[in-house]
Amino acid sequence: MQHGLRPEGPGDDAPQPSAKGRFARLPQLAGRSFVPLGLFARLPLAMLTVGTLTLVTSVSGSYAVGGTAAGAVGIGSAIGAPVLGALADRRGQRPVLLVAAFFNTLAVLVLVAAAYAMTPAGAFPAALLAAAFVSGASCPQVGPLARVRWMALTSHSPQSSAAAKSKAANKKDLDTALSYESTADELTFVLGPALVGILASLVAPWLPLALAAALTITLVPAFAVHRTHRAVPIHRRAPARQDGGSKVIPARIPLAVALPVLAMVCMGTFFGSTQTALSSFSAGFATSEIAGLLYAVMGVSSAVAALSVAYWPQRLSVSARWLLGAVLMAALAFLLFVPTTATGMVLVLLVLGIPVGPVMVTVFAIGGLIAPAGRQGTVMTALASGIVAGTAAGSAVAGQLAQAHGYSVAFLVPVAAAAALVLLGAASAVVLRRKRA
Repeated sequence: MQHGLRPEGPGDDAPQPSAKGRFARLPQLAGRSFVPLGLFARLPLAMLTVGTLTLVTSVSGSYAVGGTAAGAVGIGSAIGAPVLGALADRRGQRPVLLVAAFFNTLAVLVLVAAAYAMTPAGAFPAALLAAAFVSGASCPQVGPLARVRWMALTSHSPQSSAAAKSKAANKKDLDTALSYESTADELTFVLGPALVGILASLVAPWLPLALAAALTITLVPAFAVHRTHRAVPIHRRAPARQDGGSKVIPARIPLAVALPVLAMVCMGTFFGSTQTALSSFSAGFATSEIAGLLYAVMGVSSAVAALSVAYWPQRLSVSARWLLGAVLMAALAFLLFVPTTATGMVLVLLVLGIPVGPVMVTVFAIGGLIAPAGRQGTVMTALASGIVAGTAAGSAVAGQLAQAHGYSVAFLVPVAAAAALVLLGAASAVVLRRKRA
């Protein structure tokens, strides 16, 4: 363990926890406050895009302006996340998160002010779009950086005679932590938009973004200074010092990292296209707004399935998990063409979500395996950016198809995205096999 930070749980020679107690190990590893802190500190990111869309559309009366502003947030996030991750690798998570929290809070408040200052309606004011872009680019990447901390907390070198057993236990701890992290992402990205809708409709359209800013300036600094940040070593480009602390950061990231990043682009495409196609589907018999509720069903089953990865047998490799989950996603995605009622679609989405969570957990795990030491923050944030970029692309393509040909044709996009995940999973199996050789 780096910097003297040791888990609070049993030592290497202690009996390892049973399946029932695996999630109880997480507070022992990181401290009781870290789990809820990491969960709620990422909520502003889940609220930002939808909150911007809701506010700007409400104030301007234009879906085009609202959609453009929300798109600027997404583009900013996709570009800014890997930059923040690289800075965290080089300078440490604490200062990067503290600065990001300050600038993001300021940018979101400017975004709210710029939205209410818009004139005339339907225009595309530069100040609004710039504030939206900076809000996305500066949004603290709590989820990816929390994964980096879990990797550090579970990667200490065992010194006891039971080294092999301890190494297997560390891997299981990491699987459990990554399972929790994917579930936390799913929950926040269901809760965030729902919270935006409730606050905007019952109180005021500016309140969701104001709440997001308040959460950012309070919870993100608390996450930044949490003792777990000391577990992640700081890697610099300068030669390593003898007084401890710094290590040399690798100059290049291996090309193999492109595989999990592309997989997350496909995952985001799957999410964005499914949600957009569901909007077209639900508009045929109710209103397009219920698409969010339908989509949440898939999020719930995906979150539960992600937690189950902690209990999967160790003999099932990460490559096998990726391929198994992706094949199931591709096969089950064809069920999207079957329902003609909301009830039928709920059942399909409930089943379809089952392989989604495990695939996300596995891709993040493979990203951590491929990432060189000192570049985990860069890689984890790049994976998160892939989801954002893919969601935007999937929404755009599915939206065009739904407009021109109907929702059935739009459902071809998530099918294609899942099929691409199968191919990328096969490629990752080859890469990991060569890495072990």
